[in-house]
Amino acid sequence: MGKEKTNTNNAFVSALKKSNMTAIGVVLLLMIVIASIASPYFLDIYNLQSLIRDLAFIGMIGIAQSLLLLIGELDLSVGKIASLCGILAGMMMVNYSINPWLSLAIALCLGILFGFINGMIITKLRLNSMVATIGMQGVYGGINLVLTKGKAITGIPEDIYILGKGNLGPIPFPFIFCIIVLIFILFMIKKTKTGRYIYAIGNSREAAKILGIKVDKIRVMIYSIVGFISSLAGILYVARLGSSQSAIGENWPMNSIAASVIGGVSLTGGIGNPAGALIGAAIISIIQNMIVLFGVNVYWQSAVSGIVVVIAISFSSISEIMQERKQRKIKLG
Repeated sequence: MGKEKTNTNNAFVSALKKSNMTAIGVVLLLMIVIASIASPYFLDIYNLQSLIRDLAFIGMIGIAQSLLLLIGELDLSVGKIASLCGILAGMMMVNYSINPWLSLAIALCLGILFGFINGMIITKLRLNSMVATIGMQGVYGGINLVLTKGKAITGIPEDIYILGKGNLGPIPFPFIFCIIVLIFILFMIKKTKTGRYIYAIGNSREAAKILGIKVDKIRVMIYSIVGFISSLAGILYVARLGSSQSAIGENWPMNSIAASVIGGVSLTGGIGNPAGALIGAAIISIIQNMIVLFGVNVYWQSAVSGIVVVIAISFSSISEIMQERKQRKIKLG
């Protein structure tokens, strides 16, 4: 047990050293300065609130995705889980007159269930996470369309609007939920054994098994957490729109991966910090906000997000190649 603790602690410390949080923070500050100079409307209080509200959703899903990336996996169904949970919450409130707050609680539990199903399918059937979650994306999306026939569910009780549209002082409520999620995840990875195990699994799954870590149990737990966070983001978005729509979360899988990679989380696992995903989400949100401020066609947002993903992944890959070469030279040297 002593050896296990030492190895997992070393993996955790090494991961934090390689997360490059300071450099990412500097990039974010530069983006804010450039945006402020480029547009006089950027620092307008209404625009900032809108930016932070949008950032909250990308941030939450990015934090969730970063957990999976830390163990060398990902979930491409996060957007469809968010959408389906939002639809189910809306149906319970509107079609069956169930108490709005109870409906939201049930939707959150369903999010955990969907994440758990993803985790069980991947671990028990030994499937690649990308392939499995692409499949489950189709399943959740299909159920969504069967239930709604592509139509929005309107008539959502105004009681819950405050969750998506309200502010605490100048700060939008969705962003407050995002910070709560981040605090919980940071506490888990920094203050619990589970956090050390996550980094150990990301560094070497086989080594983690040898150390006695219940790898599959941890993986299923993480997928369940990701399902919960996806559901939370989905129902908050419903509260923001005032309706449940099947299109909610369409770009979240791509943006969440981009936010995580920009934030210093390695695609190969074991390196990074979920806090970086929030900074990465802020960078993406600023880019998208500038597109709107400059009057560029909003459909370019998807193209820009794709470009950002490719650039982020390319830099991540180049960084890992350079790191490997450096280590090789040290060994030869």
